[in-house]
Amino acid sequence: MAFFDLFSRKKKQETLDQGLEKTKEGFFGKLKRAFVGRRTIDDDFLDELEEIFITGDVGAETTLKIIDRIQARAQRDKYVSEDELNEMLCEEISSLLVENKASTAELRDFAIPADKHPYVIMVVGVNGVGKTTTIGKLAYQYKAAGHKVMLGAADTFRAAAIEQLDEWARRADVPIVKQQLGSDAAAVAFDTLSSAVAQGCDVVIIDTAGRLHNKKGLMDELSKIKRVMERVVPGAPHEVLLVLDGSTGQNAFEQARQFSAATQVTDLAITKLDGTAKGGVVIGISDMFRIPVKYIGLGEKITDLQVFDKRAFVESLFGRKEAAGE
Repeated sequence: MAFFDLFSRKKKQETLDQGLEKTKEGFFGKLKRAFVGRRTIDDDFLDELEEIFITGDVGAETTLKIIDRIQARAQRDKYVSEDELNEMLCEEISSLLVENKASTAELRDFAIPADKHPYVIMVVGVNGVGKTTTIGKLAYQYKAAGHKVMLGAADTFRAAAIEQLDEWARRADVPIVKQQLGSDAAAVAFDTLSSAVAQGCDVVIIDTAGRLHNKKGLMDELSKIKRVMERVVPGAPHEVLLVLDGSTGQNAFEQARQFSAATQVTDLAITKLDGTAKGGVVIGISDMFRIPVKYIGLGEKITDLQVFDKRAFVESLFGRKEAAGE
């Protein structure tokens, strides 16, 4: 059993390394070049470091935190090697990534709290970020973990949204509750939870409309969905998962800001990291909004959604896999 667990971890680490390759070559490649020949951390190096982080979509606020901390440590250690600089950045970046309340092991196993049954997840995010795909992958993972899963197609605003979620439900082999385009989203959520309770489901994942052109309208709709769900399952939704496209850089920051204002986002899923050099957005968004990154998307396959492990993420970016015990 231990052998297969180790094999699985290694496969996931390989997938993570491959998925972050563009970020490593771009953003962190610049960092490595900036290290070359350095023995002291001076103002010129800090300026270069600041530019690398900002252009890498870490965000200005988080960048300044990192620079201030590196500068404070440099004042204590007058001489530093490239490895020491590398270690400093690893530690400081890790400290800025918000921990999830559940342990990494629990998340990897897709465990659900014993006192929340069914466990209700409301998924939010703008169109095109991979929201529907993420729901399908989540459904697959939860079912593979032995849970009975049901989906609710409460994005009744966008044409083809219901059909897309229906296709992902088919791929994951889980039931879905749906109505016609233009139906009341809250009614779909109510029917989904009612069916899930009646059928003894363990996990319910509710899709919602991904539009931001009218923030008040979005806030009202999400609030209504939440009120209706709570009538069926007290405390629902137990998780509000915001899906962001990692390749959009600063746009992802703005989406996080808007949705955080519209509803109480509890967790983040950042998708499409395999196709971008902007993986630094993971660091900035987690730090700025103090919301944990729970999942990252690293490909198109139904299995290409990983539980976010901040240690593995940072070690992969800095090429320190030996520190992960491999």
